[in-house]
Amino acid sequence: MRIIIMGPPGVGKGTEAVVLVKQYHIPHISTGDIFRELYKDRTTVGKIAKEYISRGELVPDDITNEIVRHRLNHQDVKNGFLFDGFPRNTLQADALDELLKSHETEVSAMIALEVDDEVLVQRLLKRGETSGRPDDANESVVRNRIKIYYKQTAILKNYYFDASKYYGVNGVGSVEDITERLKAVINNL
Repeated sequence: MRIIIMGPPGVGKGTEAVVLVKQYHIPHISTGDIFRELYKDRTTVGKIAKEYISRGELVPDDITNEIVRHRLNHQDVKNGFLFDGFPRNTLQADALDELLKSHETEVSAMIALEVDDEVLVQRLLKRGETSGRPDDANESVVRNRIKIYYKQTAILKNYYFDASKYYGVNGVGSVEDITERLKAVINNL
C-alpha cells in the first residue's frame, strides 16, 4: 500500500497520517518533518529548506526529490508507506513514479482532504500559537502557502485522476470521522 495524502496546509494530513500508519502498519513519510529534522541537525540542506519554508515557499524540487529518493531506499518502506506533503507538483510526481518503477512498484492512491480556505487559515494560525513553526504564525505566510498549494499542488488532482488513483475526502469534522472516511477509501483499494 503506497498512499499519498494531500491537501492544503492545515487540512490535517499529519494528524490523520499518524492514525493511519498505526492502523495499516506502514511508515509515515513527511518531507516537512524531514526538512525540520535536517534543520535541527544543522545540516546544509536543512538550512536551505528553512529559508524557503519560513517564507511559505516550497523547497526546490531537486532537493526534495533527493531526500525522498534517500528515504525510499530504507527497508521499512518495502511493504508500503504513507506520504504526507509529497509530491507537491507534477515534476515531483513524475520523479516519484520513476523512483517507484525502479523499485518495481507504484502509487496505490492519492487521497486529498478537502476543507474551506478560511477554516485552514484559522487552523494554521491556532497551530502557530503552540507549534513554534514560523510558517504557521504569520497570516500572510499562511495565505501564501495556501495560494502556492492551489497554484502548484492542487493540479496533482488531475494527474492522479487521469491514472484512476485520485480520491477526494471531506476534511471537516472530528479526527475520528475523517479517519473513518479515509479508511473507507483505503480499504476499497
